[in-house]
Amino acid sequence: MAEAITDATFAAETDEGLVLIDFWATWCGPCRMQAPILDQLSGEYEEDELKIVKMDVDENPETPGSFGIMSIPTLLLKKDGEVVERLVGVHSKDQLTDVVGKYL
Repeated sequence: MAEAITDATFAAETDEGLVLIDFWATWCGPCRMQAPILDQLSGEYEEDELKIVKMDVDENPETPGSFGIMSIPTLLLKKDGEVVERLVGVHSKDQLTDVVGKYL
């Protein structure tokens, strides 16, 4: 299950290891489609392999703004604090597994 993070906790939660960040909003239909896919993906990996977190862009506008996120859902994949992938729109579990696999 993806853990909710905030502007205040973003750096601490995403600066180590492989982290997939889901930028979403409660009113976003495609975001609600992406959420169960991310929940399935989280069941495939141990947290020390891949950590999945989510950030509500309405409640936390600072971080999405700093990454230039203009549409949601947007997924960022960070490895040891550096953004290595940016995915916009809904992605299947297989697509996400392929992307994550490049960095494990």
